[in-house]
Amino acid sequence: MWINRFLRPRGHQNLLLVFILLSPLWIPGTAVAEGDDPLREALRYRVESIPPDQPLVAGTDTIMGSQAVRRFYQERLYRPAWVDENGDAPMANQLLRALEHARREGMNPEDYQKEWVQDALARLRDLQEQDAVEPRHLVDIELLLSSTWITLGSHSLLGRLDPENVDPQWRINRRGGDLHALLNAAIEEGAVYQGLRELLPQDAGYARLRDALAHYRGIVDDGGLVDVPAGPTMRLGDQGERVALLRQRLIQTADLDAAEFEAPERFDRELDAAVRRFQTRHGLEVDGLVGRNTLAVMNISAESRVRQILVNLERWRWMPQDLGERYIMVNIAGFEMTVVEEGETVMSQRVIVGRDYRQTPVFSGRMTYLVLNPSWEVPNSIAVRDLLPQIRRDPDYFDRMGFQLFQGWGASQREIDASTVDWHALSAARFPYRFRQRPGPLNALGTVKFMFPNQYAVYLHDTPSRDLFQRADRAFSSGCIRVERPMDLTEYLLADSARWSPMAIRTALDSRREQTITLPRAMPVYLQYLTAWVDKEGVVHLRNDLYNRDSRVADALQAPPRAVANL
Repeated sequence: MWINRFLRPRGHQNLLLVFILLSPLWIPGTAVAEGDDPLREALRYRVESIPPDQPLVAGTDTIMGSQAVRRFYQERLYRPAWVDENGDAPMANQLLRALEHARREGMNPEDYQKEWVQDALARLRDLQEQDAVEPRHLVDIELLLSSTWITLGSHSLLGRLDPENVDPQWRINRRGGDLHALLNAAIEEGAVYQGLRELLPQDAGYARLRDALAHYRGIVDDGGLVDVPAGPTMRLGDQGERVALLRQRLIQTADLDAAEFEAPERFDRELDAAVRRFQTRHGLEVDGLVGRNTLAVMNISAESRVRQILVNLERWRWMPQDLGERYIMVNIAGFEMTVVEEGETVMSQRVIVGRDYRQTPVFSGRMTYLVLNPSWEVPNSIAVRDLLPQIRRDPDYFDRMGFQLFQGWGASQREIDASTVDWHALSAARFPYRFRQRPGPLNALGTVKFMFPNQYAVYLHDTPSRDLFQRADRAFSSGCIRVERPMDLTEYLLADSARWSPMAIRTALDSRREQTITLPRAMPVYLQYLTAWVDKEGVVHLRNDLYNRDSRVADALQAPPRAVANL
């Protein structure tokens, strides 16, 4: 796509777009007009006569993104982009088309001055018919159209919200680009509509979620989801009016085919399978029983689901443009890890993530090495909050779990005999020790840990607590991510290594010796938080908002869009 040459990765700490000053050789006709172009002179006068710290105006109203628009025309040396001296604006209809499509992307066209643009263009046509077009009218149109394109373009590229303002745990590097150059290119190539489309996430997962938004909006427009009344748990073999309503409800969300049924009030095997499909895609216990938990999720309104999907479309716009040819994606809210190669999922595993009070953060990194038979350096917060109370209750716990006790670091480090410590005299404020757990079957990290150095000391690892993977809700860790099949991931990451065959890996594990292995190829890792997504089969997955992050984003999306004055 031609637009890619203006897009680039963007670090989360760099909140401003870096714009490239355009060379006069790049834009035809950039010489400063000397009074021979009334429209250009009127545009220059409008921009220069308004103080830099004041917003630009079109007519009597201020436009969005005034500072970005001001710089756009300064870099063009005030050459008009949209209209000519006759009042013709050939690409305005492309912009209106993009505004119409903005709703499909989960953005409100009225946030981008749609009615104002339509009214201004209609007035311009009237003036043309009356042969009463003046440069000041054309300047209004120029500023308004550029303002709308830049604002919509900014929000398509970066999201309507700054994620760090609404979700302090979000630290994934975002996209960036030169919107001035992008708009110039779109104008020069007659690709105003296409240029905006290409600023949106291009991943198929985003497109599928956008289609799900249309589906749930359709349900809202048709009157909403059928409400299934509370009552006894429904199961295979039951009959009654509630079963008939259950059937209608599952047809609405495509969990059950809309076929003719001889006995719609009977809970038959087809309905049982539909209930299980519903439970699977909502992350519930899959048992075919419509009890309190399943019914509560089933009766969440279509309006709420639309709101949830809007939030997750916004999160997609916060993601990098290019995730890489191969990468690991962990969806925290979905308790799932996937490994992707060239757009295809080559591995999928269940994961365990952080408890609510030890939330797994959202960020990206590069996995560069793994450790076989790792020891566990226990973070101080876990040592004083979790292990100290356990040791007080059970004096044998320390030795049974293979812990060592240290004081100091580096050359001054010394191991402490745990039997000499008065554990009851210690507290969070007075704890001068460090815990380390030796490699072994009870080690909290299991047999391997996968490292992508980061400021949170978060990584992927094995676990001896295998039974927890069978739970539907898997928020049990202290922030790190426990993977269900660590050996599958280990063998995949070392597949390009001549030394580390599956047999060599198992021999190393049997040695119980801690060993660090550099990966043949570094692997991008993304810890993401999606509560709504659509798989390649078109199945819509909706999850509980594990860390209560959706509401902050949803509320912020209801507010007026953020300004682009600093772009």
